[in-house]
Amino acid sequence: MNVLTTKFTTKHDTAPFSQIRNEDFLPAFQEGIASAKKEIDDITSNPEAPTFENTIEALSFSGDQLDRVSNIFFNLHSAETNDEIQKIAQEVSPLLSEFGNDVRLNEKLFARVKSVYEQKDRLNLNAEQTTLLDKKYKSFSRNGANLPEDKKNELREIDKELSKLSLEFGENVLAETHAFQLHITDLNDLSGLPEGVIEAAAETAKSLEKDGWIFTLDYPSYVPFMTYADNRELRKKLAIAFGSKGFRNNELDNQQIVLKIAKLRFERAKLLGYETHAHFVLEERMAESPAKVKTFLEELLAKARPAAEREFKQLSNFAKEKDGIETLEKWDGAYYSEKLKQELFSLDDEKLKPYFKLENVLQGAFTVANKLFGLTFVEINDIDKYHQDVVTYEVKDMTGNLVSIFYADFFPRKGKRNGAWMTSFKSQYIVGGNNERPHVSIVCNFTKPTETKPSLLTFNEVTTLFHEFGHALHGMLANTVYPNLSGTSVYWDFVELPSQIFENWCYEPEALALFAHHYQTGEVIPQEFITKIKESASFQEGMATLRQLSFGLLDMGWHAQDPSGITNLKAFETEQFASTQLYPDVAENAMSTSFSHIFQGGYSSGYYSYKWAEVLDADAFEYFQEQGIFNAEVAKKFKENILSKGGTEHPMTLYKRFRGKEPKPDALLKRAGLL
Repeated sequence: MNVLTTKFTTKHDTAPFSQIRNEDFLPAFQEGIASAKKEIDDITSNPEAPTFENTIEALSFSGDQLDRVSNIFFNLHSAETNDEIQKIAQEVSPLLSEFGNDVRLNEKLFARVKSVYEQKDRLNLNAEQTTLLDKKYKSFSRNGANLPEDKKNELREIDKELSKLSLEFGENVLAETHAFQLHITDLNDLSGLPEGVIEAAAETAKSLEKDGWIFTLDYPSYVPFMTYADNRELRKKLAIAFGSKGFRNNELDNQQIVLKIAKLRFERAKLLGYETHAHFVLEERMAESPAKVKTFLEELLAKARPAAEREFKQLSNFAKEKDGIETLEKWDGAYYSEKLKQELFSLDDEKLKPYFKLENVLQGAFTVANKLFGLTFVEINDIDKYHQDVVTYEVKDMTGNLVSIFYADFFPRKGKRNGAWMTSFKSQYIVGGNNERPHVSIVCNFTKPTETKPSLLTFNEVTTLFHEFGHALHGMLANTVYPNLSGTSVYWDFVELPSQIFENWCYEPEALALFAHHYQTGEVIPQEFITKIKESASFQEGMATLRQLSFGLLDMGWHAQDPSGITNLKAFETEQFASTQLYPDVAENAMSTSFSHIFQGGYSSGYYSYKWAEVLDADAFEYFQEQGIFNAEVAKKFKENILSKGGTEHPMTLYKRFRGKEPKPDALLKRAGLL
């Protein structure tokens, strides 16, 4: 029996991971697609005239079985993959892409949608229904429904090819990440590294049946090495390996894949009547157009560049005075920044980490959510997990009603991609008067506990946890009728607001007092450390802003023009980075070949949105600060207008309803010390 093709009989309808075998996926996808096609056929063959209910609403709730299987499978593909799952992904992706096109290019279906859309002014729809109708119509028109047959076929081929290329891109990056190991056997080469980092490297070596210490390109191993290792040559070796992923002219090379993806996206946009891929994407964003994004990035660049140059000069002088470094290289950045930060603020992660035991930080996020939104989190052990490291919770409101199921997956392992993300196994929606609650997950890569130490987080990891938890709250508190407008289903440059605003609580003494307790003594983090955390928050903010802007500009470079003239990926990047470059170039390295956000994730033409959302989050948090960071009234407005509303209305409408006015960048520039 294939558990994925029957209705789950689990507690809260959770995914029955322990009963799922890899071989169940392909048939489940095939059945899910067949069932979704039948639902579409029922809509198109309905003899009654098209109405909002029998067409738009019916379409919104179709494909439920397929969505469930997809959510489970692709979440495992990111967090718990293996060769078999990767092979299935290669088989399934073209099927899904073809099915998507079958729906979007279905003329009968589009005719019905169009018929409802053309009478929308007479239908007396509420705001959510109006948005749904608008989105459904655009999902056809923006994907070729108005094209002649031959062009539709062309579009299908492009989409099939793109879905394969993006998978291949991601698999190459993962394979390159795992292919490299820095194997150290001389104790002197560990100079400067904290003992917890050394212990973790010894455990990695032991698990691979090797002597000594092994450092990898996984963030919890890579970042501490680059920050603390005194051996400059080894830092260089690791940095070059990290920066050359997908750029080594081997069988895992991504250069041609990147060029193909960029060209196909451009061709697709042209086919649909748009000037470039960025014009196509930005039509459905708060930013609206490439011109507006470029103006936004360039205005921030003008503010950040002078500060970044001052900071870089200060850092270069510091490295020269300290160690006689004539030219500051990329592999020196994190190392000397950390030393300078210690000198200026006498604050280093190793001093702070004992106050940030993972379990306490997570509990802190729960407490903040409780104070703001009245949520409680209770760990449960009677639902399935996909890996033993995952911890599961029931989330309840003040009256004890179930709000969400929450999965937390914190440690790196083989088969899990780098980075941190939030995702969901099941969306929230309301059907037949029943409010189906969401199943939300956050996935991170923090240092595993060792035999002698619990998992202790750097302050950067603390903000990462709060960031992903902010996304999770957006998913958990969703309260919309339609699944495709629920939770994080919002404009891409709005989706980072809930995550980024939540990071702000990590800097507030009132919030830190709730969870930053020394893991051995229970002592609350000293006020002087909090003061230093706040003071150092804008340390090298000019350089950090420049780095973010460089990624945004590279993204726009690939997508806001015709890329067909680009033949040399490295030369093209050099040109894009000209206005943001501080460090000398590293010939062996390229950014694009492992820039998963834009070539595998959904951030193409959207990387600017991190900065865009920072403008929103600084402006929104200023409101909390004015009224009190746990002010019930402001929290209620944020929950009701932002977190629960999903994508039911235009984000600027929702934001103004919460804040009373449009956001201005002043709060961000002030916070970053760039004014």
